[in-house]
Amino acid sequence: MARILLLVGLCIYSLSYTSAQQGETECLKANAKSCGECIQAGPNCGWCTKVDFLERGEPTSARCDDLAALKSKGCPEESIQNPTGRKETLKDNAITNKAKGEHMDPANITQIRPQQLRLELRSGEPQTFNLTFRRAEDYPVDLYYLMDLSNYTKDDLENAKSLGTALMREMKQITSDFRIGFGSYISTTPAKLLNPCTTDQNCSSPFSFKNVLSLTSDGKLFNELLGKQQISGNLDSPEGGFDAIMQVAVCGDQIGWRNVTRLLVFSTDAGFHFAGDGKLGGTVLPNDGKCHMHDNMYTMSHYYDYPSVAQIVQKLNENNIQTIFAVTEDFQPVYKELKDLIPKSAVGTLSSNSSNVIQLIIDSYNSLSSELILENSKLPEGVTISYKSFCKNGVIGTGENGRKCSNISLGDQVQFEISVTARKCPKKDQPNSIKIKPLGFTEEVEIGLKFICECDCQESSTPDSPECHYGNGIFECGACRCNEGRIGKHCECSTEQVSSEDMDAQCRKKISSKICSNNGDCICGQCVCMKRENPNEVYSGKYCECDNFNCDRSNGQICGGNGICKCGVCECFPDFSGSACDCSEDKSTCLALNGQICSGRGICECGKCKCTDPKFQGPTCEM
Repeated sequence: MARILLLVGLCIYSLSYTSAQQGETECLKANAKSCGECIQAGPNCGWCTKVDFLERGEPTSARCDDLAALKSKGCPEESIQNPTGRKETLKDNAITNKAKGEHMDPANITQIRPQQLRLELRSGEPQTFNLTFRRAEDYPVDLYYLMDLSNYTKDDLENAKSLGTALMREMKQITSDFRIGFGSYISTTPAKLLNPCTTDQNCSSPFSFKNVLSLTSDGKLFNELLGKQQISGNLDSPEGGFDAIMQVAVCGDQIGWRNVTRLLVFSTDAGFHFAGDGKLGGTVLPNDGKCHMHDNMYTMSHYYDYPSVAQIVQKLNENNIQTIFAVTEDFQPVYKELKDLIPKSAVGTLSSNSSNVIQLIIDSYNSLSSELILENSKLPEGVTISYKSFCKNGVIGTGENGRKCSNISLGDQVQFEISVTARKCPKKDQPNSIKIKPLGFTEEVEIGLKFICECDCQESSTPDSPECHYGNGIFECGACRCNEGRIGKHCECSTEQVSSEDMDAQCRKKISSKICSNNGDCICGQCVCMKRENPNEVYSGKYCECDNFNCDRSNGQICGGNGICKCGVCECFPDFSGSACDCSEDKSTCLALNGQICSGRGICECGKCKCTDPKFQGPTCEM
């Protein structure tokens, strides 16, 4: 009789639990065995620590549910673990109001705030903060003038010999703290080393790059040294300007760069050599992107190949240098394409005798200064970031346009709303900080990250607790976490025990179902899902009916690495869709360094550029 009553009771429970399963929340579906697992299932999931919260027969995972459901089931609010993320401002110096002519250390001038933050992130819960930027008036400027001294630019050299004082005079209208320097370059082809010129004029032997004058506020010295320069010759039309640009970017001590606005004016009437061209002269080693200056001369042009475009872009960006290409009309198309690959760069048309170079520099500087573009460092795995801009004249930008504002004048203030979200707890070796900075500026915002992966109640756990069947587990957060080899709500069963026929009913989803869906063993009336050879592949669910590996794949990864496999169906992260989450709706992966989608030469489909111009290729149609 007792045996019949037990079986009837188990059948009633099985039917009632199956009915409850149909209304499962996302939190219940997580089948969380601990409070830490629960809060990572979603921002609305809470864990009830009340000891007698569970009804007879309910699994430990039923402690994890959405907040409203926990309260409706009788869990007091003070017994619900529901940690929330927060933000803390660590450094927030006011933006500097600098008067024209007022001398200030550039390190003490602030154009962006806040400067330092700390974010505590819970999975799925964004933390949002505002970033404010205002261009400081009278901000210091360093300008380095890089000249092509090939035989093609004799007139340019004559007209540039009064450039220093004239440019100092014009720039003083923009900033009272202006410094200028210059260097020169030419290709060092062996045939021209002894006879560089094709006419009878005096000219110097070719060289790759020479730093003639480090940055200085002495415009007269600039004129004096520039007047002593001699033109040189070149075997072929393309010049070795990339070698010079690389050394100007990475040899900061020799050039004398300060942490201020850095401008590089590249003046030429020819094209340029790039990676691979050095093989024609016997140099096959790739450029190492390091400083090789000795006595103000680049000494390794015979050893290293020319830099690639990608290397030039990287080093200019790393060193916050904005580039102005002052080139003649014939080479405008070439340098405009190069400009599209280099963030914060401009191209101006240089007259045949370089007489308009000062106005070209002023106009280009104003154009570069009027645009603000934010970039961030590499994000930890599972962390996403979004931007929303509030620009001049009420213009609001979202998506990739949320990173930038245009037409900014001196004194204009713009604001950005930035949201950081963690989709999961990252691995321990992942970076725990993000840096955000405006392109071309040295100032940045440093954001420290802390991930909420555990509950506060886990800090007061009791090992070998009597609550867990004579010390067979750790009592934490109102439940037992059983020791190895033990199972049950109170760790009352051993995994070595043989399943009984009476208990098997609790391990079937339906009467006709197989025990534990044939993916586990029924022990003490609970399914213990079997383990697979791959520890990352697991069966889950009350009846082991779910797994995280039988989902559609893309690129050899489950759910394309952009979603979570739950019960054979991919649940995609935001901005991804498709049965295998292999279609990215986020166009940031198509954003080129010039700020355009696919460099303006293609369309973004599922997060990848499809180049419409057959002449271009590469991840962002940049090559």
